[in-house]
Amino acid sequence: MPDLVSLNLDAFTEARQILEPVITKTPLVYSRHYTRLTGNQVYFKPENLQLTGAYKVRGAFVKIARLPADQKRRGLITASAGNHAQGVALAAQLQKLKATIVMPQTTPLVKVNNTKSYGATVVLFGENYDEAYAHALELAEDKGYTFVHPFNDLDVASGQGTIAFEILADLPETDAIILPIGGGGLAAGVATLAKILRPEIEIIGVEPSGAASMKWSVEQGQICTLSHIDTIADGVAVKTPGDIVFPFVRDHVDRFLAIDDIELIDAFLTVMETHKLIVENAGLLSVAALSHLDLKGKRVVSILSGGNMDVITMASLVQHGLINRGRVFTFSVLLPDRPGELERIAHIIARQKGNIIRLEHNQFVSINRNMAVELKVTLEAFGHEHRDTIMQALADKGYQAKLAMPTAVFD
Repeated sequence: MPDLVSLNLDAFTEARQILEPVITKTPLVYSRHYTRLTGNQVYFKPENLQLTGAYKVRGAFVKIARLPADQKRRGLITASAGNHAQGVALAAQLQKLKATIVMPQTTPLVKVNNTKSYGATVVLFGENYDEAYAHALELAEDKGYTFVHPFNDLDVASGQGTIAFEILADLPETDAIILPIGGGGLAAGVATLAKILRPEIEIIGVEPSGAASMKWSVEQGQICTLSHIDTIADGVAVKTPGDIVFPFVRDHVDRFLAIDDIELIDAFLTVMETHKLIVENAGLLSVAALSHLDLKGKRVVSILSGGNMDVITMASLVQHGLINRGRVFTFSVLLPDRPGELERIAHIIARQKGNIIRLEHNQFVSINRNMAVELKVTLEAFGHEHRDTIMQALADKGYQAKLAMPTAVFD
């Protein structure tokens, strides 16, 4: 076994050998859309197509494979909101070991069921990862289980780092790799190995603005803990980055970006429509970051770290994405209570090529029959300019229509 005082080439090479018969070697996917948009040659590394739907199985399997036999026999335990949970559960199943996973009570049911499907025992505890993590450590102490940390472990980091082997095998002249950062395991592994194999490569780490604990820690030169986190990217919502992996991230990630959540919503819709890929919010950080680069004419690889998302969240992201782009909007207008008014509104919309999705017709908002009916119409449009054209057409016909927030797009 290699000496893991440091992440070195021997550690990564052995990790690759351990994973060889287990994982999927996800292919690079060329993105015409983002290539055209950014002026770089953009490729995706779609780890959302990996076993369990995320890269986490790499580090979990390597860590568990390297454990001494007595630690394996005691049983494994970890804490995770989803991807690491499934990675540990599958790795334990493949190595015929028992695993207990502590997940926050707010974890989507699909992630809980997926973890159970790999044979793990799931314990729901706490409102967030930190509370689940503390409980997992208590159980490990009480029951004698072996704890498998989701990111703050060099064995785990060496497994995650094998992604760099695959990227540089498929695209040897890669100029930059963009990756999401939560606790730092993925960043430590990929950045360190990439720099070993290609020292001139640029590594760009991306966090959500509401949970940029690594960026802050690197700027301060020490581990910092956020007082709170606020992001839809739950897979990287970490208050405190790992102290073990921190030096490797600090030394090998060239720069850090913080991305607002609204950009992840837009990226979800684009990736789904243009590439037919479902990528979770954390994995979309490396996509949203593409528009913030000052690079031109470079070969850029964005790591899509995972794709585990429940359908309710997906539906919400699609709806908000369409609204943000002006492709779905709602207006309300007061109409006289007389026959034909609804038909007139529909005729104006049809002439402007708007597509009606939903109508709400309320005849009891007022006793004034001249303005007694409230009509709310939800439409599909081509974008903000088309939306404004429709609203102007209504105004030209004397209707005082106002934009309103859709109550629902999909029922």
